[in-house]
Amino acid sequence: MPSNVESLKPRVESAAGETNASLTARREAAVARGVGAIHPVYVERAENATVIDVEGREFIDFAGGIAVLNTGHLHPAVKAAVLEQMEKFSHTCFMVLGYESYVAVCEKLNALVPGDFAKKSALFVSGSEAVENAVKAARAFTKRAGVIAFTSGYHGRTMATLALTGKVAPYRTGMGLMPGEVFRAQFPCELHGVSEDDAIASIERIFKNDAEPSDIAAILLEPVQGEGGFYVASPSFMQRLRALCDEHGIMLIADEVQTGAGRTGTFFAMEQMGVAADITTFAKSIAGGFPLSGITGRAEVIDAIGPGGLGGTYGGSPIACAAALAVLEVFEEENLLARSRQLGETITGRLRVLADRYDAIGEVRGLGAMVAMELFKDGDVHQPDADLTAKIVATARDKGLVLLSCGTYGNVIRILVPLTVPDAQLERGLAIIEETLAELLG
Repeated sequence: MPSNVESLKPRVESAAGETNASLTARREAAVARGVGAIHPVYVERAENATVIDVEGREFIDFAGGIAVLNTGHLHPAVKAAVLEQMEKFSHTCFMVLGYESYVAVCEKLNALVPGDFAKKSALFVSGSEAVENAVKAARAFTKRAGVIAFTSGYHGRTMATLALTGKVAPYRTGMGLMPGEVFRAQFPCELHGVSEDDAIASIERIFKNDAEPSDIAAILLEPVQGEGGFYVASPSFMQRLRALCDEHGIMLIADEVQTGAGRTGTFFAMEQMGVAADITTFAKSIAGGFPLSGITGRAEVIDAIGPGGLGGTYGGSPIACAAALAVLEVFEEENLLARSRQLGETITGRLRVLADRYDAIGEVRGLGAMVAMELFKDGDVHQPDADLTAKIVATARDKGLVLLSCGTYGNVIRILVPLTVPDAQLERGLAIIEETLAELLG
């Protein structure tokens, strides 16, 4: 399969007779309006960092299914493991009839998640499920109900996780208030005038104004905010949170759904923070595109919930577990953690050159291969430029590059390219970003 887009394939109808336009029309008639559509593109096939749509056009994928494809589309080892499992059985429900692969995934995650203490894990399907179950475990262990989350944090779209997610539109617009007992602290962001001291002070204000520390079961945050804009929590801030939690008997929950599986240059971002969380959530890239999520934490915390209190019909599917075990082998065999760090240096370096050239780029930031640039009108950090961001995403797509935006104000371009991307394809994708900015900004 070609690995770049220098010569795009002609726009012809697929064998099924469909085009992007015809499928868009069918979608509008059949699919709920609330299911978003970032790109008007329908995929026919994909491999590694290459996607080909139903019209035969080829794209470089810098989105990775929103951080799900750190090992690329259909990595051969993952594909082989899934096909092998399909020859055996596809489902039993682990709570009814167990299987070794579920146990093996838990064993490996217990070893990988930071923390020098005994750990246990439980597996689910989605990131939202993982977050909800992490909160359940914290509440069961502490016998408390409150949770502190952060501005711009993203933790899911179920009712409980929407309460934790620090962004109203579009996730809960028109739906009314979400469940209570969630309190919002400020996430540190020097670019927008929020220091680490300010963030800690906002937690202390919660203790003074809203809830006693003895009412709080957990403090929940992403080590690097995902949908919120790729703002990075510093080791010093995480260490201060750890000390605060230890002082008051509060569980620290690290939501590593997007940062996990090597995206930040270590398998979990918390490895770079100097402390360990009591509970860690994971999902997205852990199974190479197959739906698998979970929680790993202190054994006594996870075990605070009795038999039957954790689980789900599809949680820890044997197919997804087979994929996850293959993903973990690929990380070792292909040295993908080092590759993540290398990609991060390359991408960050290129974007910072562009930031020096264009005032519209207010900041380039990230950790490992989790990199973003934030855009403003006339370089004014008080004027987020969502319009320019949307134009960059659309123009880059026309040139054959799939990008994603994010951020509370929709003014951040994020890059989540597969860690397995060939160098030449990475270079072409970065060149498209440069060409796009030159076209739009002159």
